[in-house]
Amino acid sequence: MFRVTRQYRFAASHRLHAAGLSEEQNRVLYGKCNNPYGHGHNYVVDVSACGPTDERTGRVLDIRLLDQLVARQVLGPFEHRNLNAEVECFESVVPTSENLAAEICRRLKKNWSTAFPGEWPKLEKIRIAETTRNIFEIRTDEIE
Repeated sequence: MFRVTRQYRFAASHRLHAAGLSEEQNRVLYGKCNNPYGHGHNYVVDVSACGPTDERTGRVLDIRLLDQLVARQVLGPFEHRNLNAEVECFESVVPTSENLAAEICRRLKKNWSTAFPGEWPKLEKIRIAETTRNIFEIRTDEIE
């Protein structure tokens, strides 16, 4: 069994602001990330899949197919977007990196079989870095 991890990058902006909290509570909770004009990140996303090597190809998965899936489900919808205003799922959910990782995981998990219809490979986890110090990870079995 091998794990293959492919890394992707995209830039996006957001404002961390919870509708159910007061302006002061949001300011205290999110600090500079609550800037009314938002702020941006150059996100780095690792997509990990696992499986046995294919006897014919010697590979766990076709990277080209993974790249196409990630382009459709992640890079296209999120690249150079204001997550709060331009990505429907974040209209009512605070676009924290935890929620962004979960949404990326949901999108890839939901569409995985369009790229990989067999038993293998299996999507295993998503890891997203919003900065060099803030890194978030979610396993696919932790999300519906």
